[in-house]
Amino acid sequence: MKFSAFGERFINDTGIKDLVDDLGKYAGLEGTIMLGGGNPALIPEVNEIWRNRMAEILKNGDQLQKMLGLYGTSIGSIKFFDALAELLSREYGWPVTGKNIAVINGSQTSCFLLYNMLSGRMPDGASGKILLPLMPEYIGYADQSIDPESFVSFRPGINDYAPNMFKYQVDFDRINMNGVNAITASRPTNPTGNVLTDDEVSRLSELAAEHEIPLILDNAYGLPFPGIIFEDVKPVWNENIVLSMSLSKIGLPATRTGIIVANEKMIEALSAMSAVVSLAPSGVGQEMVLPMLEDGSLIDISRDIVMPYYRAKSRQTIKYIKESFGSLDYSIHKSEGAIFLWLWFKDLGSGSVNLYNRLKKRGVIIVPGEYFFFGLPEEDETWEHRHQCIRVNYSQDFSDVKRGLDIIAEEAAKG
Repeated sequence: MKFSAFGERFINDTGIKDLVDDLGKYAGLEGTIMLGGGNPALIPEVNEIWRNRMAEILKNGDQLQKMLGLYGTSIGSIKFFDALAELLSREYGWPVTGKNIAVINGSQTSCFLLYNMLSGRMPDGASGKILLPLMPEYIGYADQSIDPESFVSFRPGINDYAPNMFKYQVDFDRINMNGVNAITASRPTNPTGNVLTDDEVSRLSELAAEHEIPLILDNAYGLPFPGIIFEDVKPVWNENIVLSMSLSKIGLPATRTGIIVANEKMIEALSAMSAVVSLAPSGVGQEMVLPMLEDGSLIDISRDIVMPYYRAKSRQTIKYIKESFGSLDYSIHKSEGAIFLWLWFKDLGSGSVNLYNRLKKRGVIIVPGEYFFFGLPEEDETWEHRHQCIRVNYSQDFSDVKRGLDIIAEEAAKG
C-alpha cells in the first residue's frame, strides 16, 4: 500500500504516537506506576457532580435522546455558545457573544485546524510559520502541522530563583518574526507547569497585533475552568487572541469538547473546516455543563474543588522529591499550574530517553523531555538542557507517586 505525503507525515514515528502507544501498552498492568500521561485525576467530589448531572439528564424527558441523537451545528450548540459568552462577559468583561465561540471535537483537533489554517504554503507561495515563544512546549503540537517545518522556537531564559527551583522565561531578544503567521503558547504550560506572566502575555499580544497575526493561547488548564492555576494572573482575550479551552481537565476528557473563543472571522473559518472534517462536534460535554455555565457553578467547581485538589497534590509531590532526590543535582520548575512537574537532572549524561527506557523496565512510566523541545535552530541540537529533563504527572495516588519518585532517583543517580 502506498500512502500520500500527507499519510507518510503521520504514520512515521512521532513523539506523541510513541507516548500514546506506551501509555496504552502499560496502562492497567499490575505494578506499573503511570506518571507519564495527561489524564486528569478522578476526583471523587467531581465524579459525583457528573454522576448527578447524568442522572438529571436521564430523568428529564427526551433530553438524553436529543443529546445523543441530534447533530448540532458544525461548531456546536447555540445555547452552549450563548451561555459561555454570557459567563465570560460577566466574569471578565470580555466583549464576546455566541458568534465568538466554536466547539470542536477536542482541543487537539482544534490545534490541527488552526495550525494548518495559519501555517505552511501561503497563497503568495511563502511559507507561513508558527512561533512558539517559550520552550519546552506541549508535545501534542509538534506533529500537528502538515508542513513539518512550520514551527519555529528558541531557547528560553532560565531563572534559578531558589535552591533546586527554576522558572523558564520568554527571551524576547531572541524572537525573530520573519515569516511568522501566528504565535502560540499554552498557559499554564504543559509540560512544565509554567504560567506566562501578565507582562509576557501583554508583550506577545502587542507583538502579534503589530504584525497583524493571531496569538493562540491554549487554556486547557487555565481560567475560568478547570482553573488549575496557582498564580494570581489575569485571563486575557481580545479580537487578536484565539483562546483554546477544554472540558477535559474539569473531569470530562472522554467527551472530547474543545472550545475556541476568537473573532467572528476565525470562527467562520473554523466552522467551514469543522463541517468538512467532522460534520459536527459531540454534544455530550456541552449538554453536561450547560446549566453550570448558566448559573456559574462550573467556576465554583474549578475554584473550590479542582484547583485546591491539584495544588495539594503538587505541594506534596515536591516534598516527596526533596526527600527522594537528596544528593542529586536536580531542579524543579516552579509549579504554577497544570498537573505536571518538570524535573531537570543536571548530571544526566545519558539523556532523558535513555532514562525513560530504564524506568520503563522498572515499571515507572514518565515522559522524556526531548520531545517537548521542537522547532529550535540547528545550533541548539547540542544544548544539553533539552536532554536532561523529564515530565511527571503528579495526579496519581500519593503512594504510587512516592514509589515512582524513589525509583526515578535511583536511576537518575546512574547518570
